[in-house]
Amino acid sequence: MQAVTPDSEYLNKWPIFFLVAAGVFLSTMDSSMVNVALPSIMRSFAAPLVQVQWVVLIYLLSITVTLLLWGIVADRYGTYIVYLLGVGVFMSGSLACSLAPGLGLLIGFRLIEGLGAAMMMSAGPALIRMVFPRDQLGKGLGLVGISTSAGLMSGPLVSGFLISSFSWRMIFIVSIPLCLLILVSGTVLYKRSGSASGHGLNNRLFDWRGALLWATLIISFILYGNFLPDLNRLQQAAGALWLLLVLLLFVWAEKNRKSHILPLHLFGKSYYHIGLITSALSFGTLFVILLLMPFYLDYIKHLSADMIGLVMMAVPLTLFIVAPSAGMLFDRLGSRYLTTGGLLLSFTALLLLITIGENSSVITIALRLALLGMGQSMFLAPNTASLLTRIHDVEAGITSGLLATSRNLGMLVGAAFAGIVFAAWFSHFSSGSELRHFTPAQVPVFLQALRATFSCTAAVSFIAVVISWQRKS
Repeated sequence: MQAVTPDSEYLNKWPIFFLVAAGVFLSTMDSSMVNVALPSIMRSFAAPLVQVQWVVLIYLLSITVTLLLWGIVADRYGTYIVYLLGVGVFMSGSLACSLAPGLGLLIGFRLIEGLGAAMMMSAGPALIRMVFPRDQLGKGLGLVGISTSAGLMSGPLVSGFLISSFSWRMIFIVSIPLCLLILVSGTVLYKRSGSASGHGLNNRLFDWRGALLWATLIISFILYGNFLPDLNRLQQAAGALWLLLVLLLFVWAEKNRKSHILPLHLFGKSYYHIGLITSALSFGTLFVILLLMPFYLDYIKHLSADMIGLVMMAVPLTLFIVAPSAGMLFDRLGSRYLTTGGLLLSFTALLLLITIGENSSVITIALRLALLGMGQSMFLAPNTASLLTRIHDVEAGITSGLLATSRNLGMLVGAAFAGIVFAAWFSHFSSGSELRHFTPAQVPVFLQALRATFSCTAAVSFIAVVISWQRKS
């Protein structure tokens, strides 16, 4: 994208902020709507959880394996172009999802939707960084948290209403008008910025070999984890060796090429790798809860879809208040105490969620989910700002892409972990039964499996707390 003066950048600060905020709202609303719809989709296609979870997994997988690509493309050709193209691809995928006649096609169309979301996610933070002064970046990212909370809050509510009144297909149609609005307003703003014919900030070569190996590594890891329970020992060993081989090839390729898909010179800095690792762990633990709680509220508490949406709103509700405050506090306090404190709150919430049972009140459940959301929102903006305030302009796009990759990799692994581990525990405690064959007599089995899965999740959350405390500031 053609360089513009700082004054003109800051003059366009708020229009560009609202453009990015609208895209964040769109993608987060879609994610939260689909999570609530999973029980309905399972019934609609009469499929087991390990298959239905791919409606979530494929979306996150397509985002995770392509975010770095879009970050580099944004650096080279311009963040506006990548962002607006992402909105268009996302809209096309949403329309196709609403018309999918079978689970397989629904999963395929969700892949397209994920590609569009990846383009928006990689370009959005870079746009914010471009137009906000460095001393206000924490505030800007914190304000984006309001849009995140609005999307996450409205998603369950809108999803529950649409499923109860129509069907789960309507959750994909509802995002199309907003996509059109973003495209029209974004195109007008793009032309007015004077960068319609400009180029990116740098012309570095793209590391196609590294990108292919990265995609192969992530896809292989998720597939291996998904099918691991069904493999014999020889197949498990072969799969592990394949993952190790791809990992070694990826590291070798990155070290022996002039162009890299990963900025290796930044990974040696503690603030960089700590920020990425804790981001992945934080969102991984969050997505375990977001994927499994709708099933608990449906199967154990017998709530309707609209009520499930209302309860799940408790997770993002606190983002509306906490995220902007955390962003502004970062500008004064730095990241160490805010990020670690936020992760500690999330860990506490997970410990409390382990104790929920058949007779737990809806208010008690909602309060514990709200505490989890508070911890996540306290962590997110300071963690993002801790990286983006310390890098050069030419690395803004790739760093934004890496941050989004770490978040989505965490969500991807968390969603896979939730489905695989919970299904394994449920099968173990029920002597081989599947969740799709759930009966009221299996309520104790469901709760045992849920508590075991949440206990494992809490252990991972505590590891994130320890790692975050290693920050120097």
